[in-house]
Amino acid sequence: MPLSDDQPRTRTRLPVGEQSSAQPNHGQSRPLRALLAVLAVVTLLVVAIAIANRVMPGAGSGDGTSGTGPAPSGDQPAGTTVNGIPTGYPHSEPGAQSAATNYAVAIGSADMFRTDSRHGIVATIADPGALAGLQSRLDQGFSPETAARFGVDTQGRPPKGLTFVSRTIPVGAKSSGYTEDSVKVNVWCTGLFGLAGEHSTKPVSEEWFTLSLSLRWTGTDWKLSDYSRAAGPAPIPPDQQAATAEEITGAVEQFGGFHYAR
Repeated sequence: MPLSDDQPRTRTRLPVGEQSSAQPNHGQSRPLRALLAVLAVVTLLVVAIAIANRVMPGAGSGDGTSGTGPAPSGDQPAGTTVNGIPTGYPHSEPGAQSAATNYAVAIGSADMFRTDSRHGIVATIADPGALAGLQSRLDQGFSPETAARFGVDTQGRPPKGLTFVSRTIPVGAKSSGYTEDSVKVNVWCTGLFGLAGEHSTKPVSEEWFTLSLSLRWTGTDWKLSDYSRAAGPAPIPPDQQAATAEEITGAVEQFGGFHYAR
């Protein structure tokens, strides 16, 4: 006869080895599904980044279309140096820009305050047809009165215990009116000028200016035929603490200048 509901119930328990293998193991399947989901997301991200890099031009492509202005070409500007100045530039517009930029560095260096080194620099960078006129102008520009304003003697020597700083740092260059024979290049620069050291009455300061250099192709190189200088454009000075005299002196002695290319 049938058992009533209040009869005791029994449960059969099979040995472990005899339990059905068809029962799902939910504890093991959940971590596996999570791992597969993470791998799928990572794969999609990698594919998306790869597609974006193929479609979008890089910021450093140098094609001038990114809105950040002309990019440096990275070409080797010159193969030789004379008096520490690169010479032998390519007969091209970028070559002329490289020449003008390096000539701007030379014209703004502390060596221009010494007669012998100034004459060597001008002889190196000048168009032979313009050499005499440029030499005369620059000798007048670096007169004893100019030296006194910078706190050095007529041969660019600073007072004992001080270091004279005159360094031009080009920021950018642009050319106009380029032909195979001549070109005008404007070089936007910042410069460091003054006497570094304790008790200096002319501490090193910063200045912004633009040098306009007219160059002529002499048959073997770009050479300087004329120049002019204009103030600015100057950015807003940063809210930054000025270095100590000792720090400036150390930086000037430890950090050298550069040769530039476009």
